[in-house]
Amino acid sequence: MKFFNTFRGRLLLILALLLVAILGVQYYLNLLTQQENDSLREAQAQALVAGIVIGSNGLTSGEYMQDLIGRNDQTFFDAAATERIKDVLIIDNNWQITDSLNPEYLPSTDENGETVFKKLSELTQLPPLMEGSRLGSDLKQFPNQRNELNKNAVDEAHAIPIETSKGRWYLMVLLNIDKNEARWRAAQPLVYTLGVLLVSSLITFLLVWRFARPIANLSNAAREIAAGNLDVRVADADRNDEMGRLASRFNEMTSQLEKKRDLESKLQQAEKSAVVGRLGSAIAHEIRNPLNYINLTLDHLRSKYAPEEPERREKFEKLTSQLKSEVARINQQISDFLNYSRPAKPKLQLINARDVIEDSLRIVEAEAAEKHVTIGVVEHENVPKIMGDPEFLRSVFSNLFINALQAMESGAGHLNIKISTDENPHFVNFEVADTGSGISVQNLSTIFEPYFSTKETGTGLGLAIVQKIVSVHNGTIEVESREGEGTKFTVKLPRSDEG
Repeated sequence: MKFFNTFRGRLLLILALLLVAILGVQYYLNLLTQQENDSLREAQAQALVAGIVIGSNGLTSGEYMQDLIGRNDQTFFDAAATERIKDVLIIDNNWQITDSLNPEYLPSTDENGETVFKKLSELTQLPPLMEGSRLGSDLKQFPNQRNELNKNAVDEAHAIPIETSKGRWYLMVLLNIDKNEARWRAAQPLVYTLGVLLVSSLITFLLVWRFARPIANLSNAAREIAAGNLDVRVADADRNDEMGRLASRFNEMTSQLEKKRDLESKLQQAEKSAVVGRLGSAIAHEIRNPLNYINLTLDHLRSKYAPEEPERREKFEKLTSQLKSEVARINQQISDFLNYSRPAKPKLQLINARDVIEDSLRIVEAEAAEKHVTIGVVEHENVPKIMGDPEFLRSVFSNLFINALQAMESGAGHLNIKISTDENPHFVNFEVADTGSGISVQNLSTIFEPYFSTKETGTGLGLAIVQKIVSVHNGTIEVESREGEGTKFTVKLPRSDEG
């Protein structure tokens, strides 16, 4: 029985059943056709017997056959015989028609009172004569001999020789065959065979589709995988035959490929982080010392060598401030490299959610006031405390606030922060929304990738660091943005069980 649970076993079983069914149906249809043919032959034989009986009575009684068939005591010439018998001819030994059911063929009387008979040779519209070879030399007297021209005619004629005291006479019975019935009998085997072929073809099509569908699914899935989509799965793994096992193995293979891709991605990220770490350490060592010296020198110049004239002093202060800003920018880029490359080991402690936001806002308050950006903080009631590293989280929100202010270069914008409990009570939500220039659709999916930046002077590590810190806190960060309308970041951090 295990064999019939396999793909091959089921296919062979279904094909065997289909073959038996086709042969059985064909046999039944052939049997019906044979019964119809037998019924037709029986009806033709009865009509032929009726014609012979009527002709024999007309030959021996001296009365015309039309008078005989009208009698109440005759039983052979019934409605069935009337429908099938086209005519009955009595032919004497001089090949003259002495009697007929057709009035046109009956003898007539001429002007002299003599009887005039129709000659058999004058009848050119007779149906072909069947089994004419049995008539011997008399066959040449019959104008309706069967030949190539009339062999396909539907009606037929039968001639029966009768020996009389006046010589050999003939009784010819003309049978009328229904043309539609004849056509149907000719087409019936073809129609039945065509019907069986159509049904078997339909069943075969369904079987082929049933068994080929898993193969097509596998082919489509393989095409998807070749295109890079490793999320595809074949839906036929629940089958218990070879195709089901193949689909199951295919899904397992796809799952392993997906895991391998994720591992390779993490490995590449780890390698990139290691390279960045080594680069950041070298930069910190080789550049920060000169930067500190430059920064200290600028302070010394500003305190000791500032011009006394107000105009020159103002210009001197402006230039040295710009230099100190550039030095600070370079130093910040070095810090970003180091922060991204170093392993994040947060020192978790109980933190009030609002305190984290206010500490981070102090860094951007001056710039916001200069740009006339309004800052609003909304905290819902009973927001629980969170477990986090204050320094790490300050870096997260400082980056988000700085990006928001940079997106509102035109000024007079709004920076709104909302703190609330998430739908999942185990998390606290921090929403940071601005009315800046927004992020384009094509950049929205890549803003958290390292080294991606739309700013000419940016390192592309700010949001990457944000995502990394949120991740080590077992939280999530999402972004929504529309160009020209603004951007909203949603940070979800786990709440503390203590409160």
